[in-house]
Formats: sequence, structure tokens, C-alpha cells
Amino acid sequence: MYDYFNGKLVFKAPTHVILDVGGIGYYIHISLTTYSQIKDQEQSKLYISFQVREDSQTLYGFATEGERQLFNHLISVSGIGPNTGRMMLSSITPEEIQHAIINGQVQVMQKIKGIGPKSAQRVILELQDKLKKQGPDALIPLPITKQSVPEEALSALLMLGFGKPQAEKVLNSLVTSDPEQTVEQLIKAALKRL
Repeated sequence: MYDYFNGKLVFKAPTHVILDVGGIGYYIHISLTTYSQIKDQEQSKLYISFQVREDSQTLYGFATEGERQLFNHLISVSGIGPNTGRMMLSSITPEEIQHAIINGQVQVMQKIKGIGPKSAQRVILELQDKLKKQGPDALIPLPITKQSVPEEALSALLMLGFGKPQAEKVLNSLVTSDPEQTVEQLIKAALKRL
């Protein structure tokens, strides 16, 4: 529902902030990772994950798109709720979590408060393939520069769930055969080959 909020940080604490956006103060839960990135700022842009439960509607904010994406992956795992996901991102960095999941390091995941051996194994089991498909650069924020036609096509294919190495290989062969294709043409041709 919400992608991000950009506004003035009226209040900052290691667990939450109040962000004034157009005269409305939003109470947004944050991780320690996000807090460390925004603690010296007066203005901030937070990427939002809006969580609706029977008894609450809660906003979770993240300094980077990659951290929000990892949070959403974590809470998709059975038994991992938003508070546990936030605790995980506060205990170790998103990069360390991603690395531990991809490499099946149960002991690293177990060091996080509230994550026992079964939860750690479940997180790794359910997310390992997803994170491997996204590649090691998934948490690095994408630059907001104008993308080339092949880059734009690659972004679209990744959002559709295709693996990065596989999609890049197909797109490279398509661009080599006809460098004048539009983004739409490239995507359609790539979908036929993937």
C-alpha cells in the first residue's frame, strides 16, 4: 500500500521514529540497522512495510529498499512475525542474514534472540533458493540513474522471479542478435527463452 515516506524526523529512538509527512506524524517501527543510518539526519526517506493484523495496523520503516525486501522475505516464513523480523535485522546486519541464509549457516541464525534451531532451519529452508536467485547484490540499493534498455528488461525479469544469471545470459544473446530492440520486445523474447 505504501512504498516510502519522506519527511522530517520529529522523534528518533532505536526502536521507532515519528516522521512528519505533510503535517501528519507517522509512528514507524525501525530496526537498529536503520536507526544507525538515520540517527544524524533531520529529514529521512523510509521504505515502508505496512502490516495489518486483526488487532493492529503497523508501519515498519527501513533506510534501504534491500533491508525492507529482506524483512518481507523473513516475515513470509511461518512462525516469523514482524517483531521477530525486526529483531533479526537489529541483531545482525541484513548482509550477514542474507549470507547466513544462502550458505545455510544455522549457527549464525541461532545467535539471534528468539531464533531457535527449528526456526533457523525453517528460515534457511524457505528462503535459501529465493535469495540465491536474487544474487549477492540484492541488498545493494539500485542507483536511480536512467537504466539502459537491457538493464530495464533485466529488472523486469528479476521482479517476475527469474534468476539473475539466467536472465542476463538470455538478454545478452538477444541484445547481440538485435541491439535496437525496445524494452517490451526484449522482455517478450526473453520470456519465450526462459
